[in-house]
Amino acid sequence: MSIKNLTPHAVRIFSLDGTAEIITVPPSGSIARVSVTRVPSRSGPVTILDGREIPVMVTTYGDVTGLPNEELTQWLIVSAMVRAALPERRDLLSPGELIRDESGQPIGCRGLDGI
Repeated sequence: MSIKNLTPHAVRIFSLDGTAEIITVPPSGSIARVSVTRVPSRSGPVTILDGREIPVMVTTYGDVTGLPNEELTQWLIVSAMVRAALPERRDLLSPGELIRDESGQPIGCRGLDGI
C-alpha cells in the first residue's frame, strides 16, 4: 500500500525506540482539516485568586474537509484530530509520539497511530 501525507509538513517516522529514522513522508499539497467553532463558555470567565479573569471558551469540532474518499489501497497521514473525527475510517493514520531535539523542537515521531 502507498502512503500519502495530508498534513502541511513533512512527517519523519522513526522506530518506536526513536533511534532509527524509517522514512520521511513529504506533504502532498492537500491538507485534511476539521472545522472548529469557539464560543465563550456560558459559565463565563474563571476568576483567579488575585481577581484577574481568564476567558473560558467552548470548542466544538465540525466537518472534515480536504479528505478523499476511503481507498483501502492507500494510507493517509492526517492530524490526530482528523482521525478522531472519523473513527470509522480504516485508512487514516496520524503521527505517533513526538521525538524532540535537545532544544525541545519536534524532529519526528515514533511510528504512526491508527487502526
